[in-house]
Amino acid sequence: MSKVILITGTSSGFGKSIAEKLHSSGHIVIGTSRNADNIKSDYLTMSLNINDYEMTKQLIGEIINNHGKIDILINNAGINITGPLESMEISDIKKVFETNFFSHLNVIQSVLPGMRLNRSGLIINITSIAGYLGLPFWGAYCASKASFNVIAESLNIELKKFNINVVNIAPGDYKTEILSNRVDSSIATSSPYHKEYIKVINSVNGKMEHGRNPNEVADLVLKIIEQKNPKINYLVGGFLEKKIILKSLFPDKFFQKIIMKLYN
Repeated sequence: MSKVILITGTSSGFGKSIAEKLHSSGHIVIGTSRNADNIKSDYLTMSLNINDYEMTKQLIGEIINNHGKIDILINNAGINITGPLESMEISDIKKVFETNFFSHLNVIQSVLPGMRLNRSGLIINITSIAGYLGLPFWGAYCASKASFNVIAESLNIELKKFNINVVNIAPGDYKTEILSNRVDSSIATSSPYHKEYIKVINSVNGKMEHGRNPNEVADLVLKIIEQKNPKINYLVGGFLEKKIILKSLFPDKFFQKIIMKLYN
C-alpha cells in the first residue's frame, strides 16, 4: 500500500537517493529543497527553506490539503560548519543547531497533529555517526546530531500511544555532497590549531570521497517503512558502525587515542 512521504533535503545525497528509491517502489513522494526548480525528478518537488518555520507549516498544510495526510516524514536536510571550537563564532554554532535541530523539530511538530488524528505515522531522522562521537573540529555538527538523537528517543516514547514510531538512522562515511556543502571556518596559518585542522579536514575528505554508496541508506529506509515495529536507532556504514561498539568497550581516554590516530 503506497504511503504519502515528505522528505526534506532531496536535491542531493541521502535525500535524493531515498526519494528516488521510495518513488520507484510506488510511494507518493514529496521532496523539498531550497530551490526545487533545480531538481529533475519523477516525484513531486517543492521549494522549502526549513529554517522558515511559517513556510514549513504552510507547505505541510498544502500537502495535507492535496493528499489528505502525511504518513511518513523523513528529516534529512542539514549543514555543517567546521573549525576549532575556541575560535568558532557562536553565531555559526547557532546556525548549525538551527538547521540540524530546531528546524527539524519544527517540521515534526507541524506533521504530528495529522498523524495523531490518524493514529498512525512514522518519522525517520537521517542523523550521523558523528552524533555518537566527539570528532575534532566537527564539534558543532556532532553536538547537533547527538542532541537530535536524544530528543527523537524522547519523542518515540511520547508518541507510542498514538501508534507513531520515531527512528534515527546514523550513517557513517558515505559519498555524498556534504563535503561541498560544508562551510569551513577561516583558520589563519598562525592559528595554534592550523596544522591539526588541515590534517583532520584532509583525512575526512579522503574517507568520504571513497565512501560507501548512499543507496545503501535508501535501501534501509525502504526496509524500515515496510516493518511494523522498527528499531529506534540504526547505525550504518561499515567500520564506523564498529567504532561505536568499541567506544562502549574501551576506556574513554583509550578510545580518544583511536579517534586522534584515525583523524590525525
